[in-house]
Amino acid sequence: MNINFAMWRKASWQLIKMDDKREWDALDVVSKWLIATRSAVTLVTVYSCVIAGILAARDGHFSWLPFLIITLGLFIAHGTNNILNDYTDYTRGVDKDNYFRSQYGVHPLVQKFWDTSTSIRWFIVSGVLATLSGVYALFYTHFSMTTIYLFAFGAVVLLAYTYPFKYWGLGEFAIFLIWGPIMIAGVYFVLTQTWSWNVVLAGIPFGLSVASINVAKHIDKHDDDKIKGVGTFPVRVGETIARRVDQIAIVLIYLVIAYLVFVPRYFTPVMLIVFLAYKEALMAIAVMNKPKPAQAPEGWPAWPVWFSGFAFQHNRKFGGYLILGLIADALLRAFFPQFWPGLF
Repeated sequence: MNINFAMWRKASWQLIKMDDKREWDALDVVSKWLIATRSAVTLVTVYSCVIAGILAARDGHFSWLPFLIITLGLFIAHGTNNILNDYTDYTRGVDKDNYFRSQYGVHPLVQKFWDTSTSIRWFIVSGVLATLSGVYALFYTHFSMTTIYLFAFGAVVLLAYTYPFKYWGLGEFAIFLIWGPIMIAGVYFVLTQTWSWNVVLAGIPFGLSVASINVAKHIDKHDDDKIKGVGTFPVRVGETIARRVDQIAIVLIYLVIAYLVFVPRYFTPVMLIVFLAYKEALMAIAVMNKPKPAQAPEGWPAWPVWFSGFAFQHNRKFGGYLILGLIADALLRAFFPQFWPGLF
């Protein structure tokens, strides 16, 4: 078994479809983990951590070691959640009968690439590694109660997201909190030892962009989830209302950025570079004006993914411009501190 660096890169950037178990068995451990945990999606965790790191550096508090340990730990924690998600849905019978999840990426349990015992082992190993990162954060922050609360909240969401939160229609809101204000403000806190409500607010746009993917995915699988008794937000409120909520979430992303630039002036105007993602934003909003097509449009490569494909592309473009804007914003604050004076 050779290390497949090309697969590492590919699996980190796009969802992998694979039907041949022999091809799966030939992969190295890291490739299997990246594919099984859908790392193309869990990459949003790295984005959240990078956002927090840039904000901390802008405020004069950054250290590479804790940043790398926390980022890797959270990335693994996200993957751990996805392993648990697949295990829970598989053992509850949700992922049977060509269910939505098994159509757009590798599902090791459904495809018999591994059994439940192997899945549990991978969950335990990944969970231990993620926990060690959290323990490091506790020591680094001298067991601050804020870190303890964040650790506990993250553990609860990791264990309870698939069941019962997703079944109660709360999973999408939990994702917004975790990958937005909680994770970004939490990593910022570990690096700076300071809780900042401005950072909480600054974390909202990216959190909304991540949640928009999740809501869109659950709209895509609305009918399947309803049949299976999975009470996601779109199942609870209806497909039409869910589409409207997702559209509002995308609009709010840009309104919050504009607010942070022009009201508290927490950001400099260079952050308006995120508006260059307008084409992807408008495309996602426009597509959500109509129900999902009954079948894949000609040339569409990712069926049954539909709305979530557009939301995902918007997240990637917006996230890239957001990080670029944050870097430019930090440089402006460092070298031209009076350029855009405001509240910190």
